[in-house]
Amino acid sequence: MVETTNIEINTSHVKVPNNDLEIDAYLAQPAQKGTFGAVIIFPEIFGINSNIRDITELIAKQGYVAIAPAMYQRIAPGFEADFSPEDVGYSPESYRLGLEYYQQVKYQEIFSDIQATITYLKTLPNVKDDAIGVIGFCFGGHVAYMAATLPDIKATASFYGGGITTASYSEDTPTINRTSEIKGTIYAFFGTRDSLVSQEENEQIQAELKKHQINHRVFRYDAGHGFFAGFFVDKYPFLAQHPSYNPEAAPDAWGHVLELFQNNL
Repeated sequence: MVETTNIEINTSHVKVPNNDLEIDAYLAQPAQKGTFGAVIIFPEIFGINSNIRDITELIAKQGYVAIAPAMYQRIAPGFEADFSPEDVGYSPESYRLGLEYYQQVKYQEIFSDIQATITYLKTLPNVKDDAIGVIGFCFGGHVAYMAATLPDIKATASFYGGGITTASYSEDTPTINRTSEIKGTIYAFFGTRDSLVSQEENEQIQAELKKHQINHRVFRYDAGHGFFAGFFVDKYPFLAQHPSYNPEAAPDAWGHVLELFQNNL
């Protein structure tokens, strides 16, 4: 297993320009001088909340410039929903709002925002232009799979990406049909008890990656949807009661994410 580090980092809220749009983003980067690989973090339907900021900081502490851009900038600027102890996760209202905004996103707009974020990273003097990766969860897992089709993306970690086999945000063809365009390495993570992403779907994704000879690995855990949130159970103890909580799955997946980034960025 790859060893983790905990280097000193700096964090800030920044704006990523995309023509007339300014995308809110959370940036975490090593405090030390040097040049580093970069990782873009794509959130679930809940926006750039404390969980995503925690993940962004965690990645930066491993020696990467990490940035999490808002995916709902056009629809609901500033939206974020946080864990609710009362609901042992996210509240019903958070789900309602997140889904409402999710249903309005468009493929070409998201793709444009991904490209704008890559361009922004390349303006930073401490970023290696040829070492950019992505990671995403649920909605973000699907977005990460989309991002993997860009030649700039060398490593992709897609966690339980919803709708990859069936949808593509107002496009006629589902995202899985773009698998052949993936140039870098992709790791995909699924829970065998996921009620939102079926085993049939993740097997279809794996088959398509094999068919097009994409450099990939697929990991399956005895866990439900959203299992990576369990990685932060020490910070949010109530997550131990969440039905998706699995004390082995999240840390094991994190080790593979580090392996992916260290080998490719």
